[in-house]
Amino acid sequence: MHLAVARRGFTVGSYLEQYDETASRDRMRAALMVMGWVREDWRGLFAELRAERPIFVTPAFTLVTKFADVTEVLAHEKTFTVRPTAASLDAALGSGFMLARDATPMHWRERGLMQLMLAPEDVPALRELAGRAADEALDAASDSAPDGRIDVIDDVFRPVASRVCVDYFGYRGVPSATLAHWIRTIIKDCYANLAHDPALHAASVEAGAELMSYLRAELARRRASSEPCDDVFGRLARASIPAECGIDDERIAVNMAGLPLGFIESAPAAMALAVRQLLARPDVLAGAAHAAADPDPAEFDPYVWEALRLDTFFRLMPPRLCELDHMLAAGTPRATVIPAGTIVFPALASAMYDEDVVPEPEAFRLNRPEHMHIHFGTGHAHNCLGVHPARVIVAETLRRLLMRGIRQNPEDDIVFDAIFPDQYLIQLSPVPSGMGGNP
Repeated sequence: MHLAVARRGFTVGSYLEQYDETASRDRMRAALMVMGWVREDWRGLFAELRAERPIFVTPAFTLVTKFADVTEVLAHEKTFTVRPTAASLDAALGSGFMLARDATPMHWRERGLMQLMLAPEDVPALRELAGRAADEALDAASDSAPDGRIDVIDDVFRPVASRVCVDYFGYRGVPSATLAHWIRTIIKDCYANLAHDPALHAASVEAGAELMSYLRAELARRRASSEPCDDVFGRLARASIPAECGIDDERIAVNMAGLPLGFIESAPAAMALAVRQLLARPDVLAGAAHAAADPDPAEFDPYVWEALRLDTFFRLMPPRLCELDHMLAAGTPRATVIPAGTIVFPALASAMYDEDVVPEPEAFRLNRPEHMHIHFGTGHAHNCLGVHPARVIVAETLRRLLMRGIRQNPEDDIVFDAIFPDQYLIQLSPVPSGMGGNP
């Protein structure tokens, strides 16, 4: 297979040809080039790797691109651990965080606690909350933009995420912009600071200290108050947890910090990427708008998950450290020994384009089996902790948006800040009579 890659106005050789040529002179520079390509053209890069070097070994890391191999890495949490992110997260939060631990008593104990607090029974009320917040944000955006041109991230998706953080998680008394700043700063250091920039790390530590100071004070306030708050923070503050479980007030504060870390930036990002995929397919967009008007949300939700299969926010899962020598893809022609000490990146976005598992991966299909949609992660230890709330919040927000009608501004695309979709100008477009409207 030979792929000619066109970038910046000229055609060069395939990604692997460029990598090999650069690696012959400077192997570490070649490895850094790969990460740049993940941001610039992940589809082209991953397609070439799946065909030519599906387990792509560089001096700095190994990139895993096939569905079976990605899920194998994520299923073996004792072999492929999340230890590479632990130091940065611990520094930011001032203590160990269970999602930066693998198969430890802390992980299972605190994951179980938080899954109890994020009760699946909350889902209907959360869908209603997300829908109400989306409608209010859309009304405000429409009033301030008579021409219908809005920044859907800043005007709609972030307000919904902030409302969920306040009303459901219980982040009361902190400005939404302040919380978003804390979270983005921490995530940039923990998941996007491959060059180990000390300034990014210092900013993360400062933001984390401010976040934890707020959480400790808020927990103390709630303990001293008789205010009835049935939010996640309130449940934790009222919970009677046996002392031998080792979950004291500091552990509660750390786990509360984890909720917006996994939501307040990733949910708006997912919404933006899904909208871009729908807008790129006029026939699909028309079907999605029609489904959005159906009283049963199950008619609309599959459009969201297929759109996110096509463009997921987490193109690479956070890096894993191979703790023990491991034969990956054993019994196949691509079988490779991953030596202990190797940094491994599971390419989630690539896995969902793997032709061996996903037929016609470039096509938009609503009837794909659920196991092909792994944008919430996979594996019992590190799939999304809040998958039940996240699914309805993301889907219902987009359903309310499509009930208003949208169309693409041809000159506009998503503007990114590092890994985050930061701005996306779209056009609100009235839905034809009979197609929908506010529920």
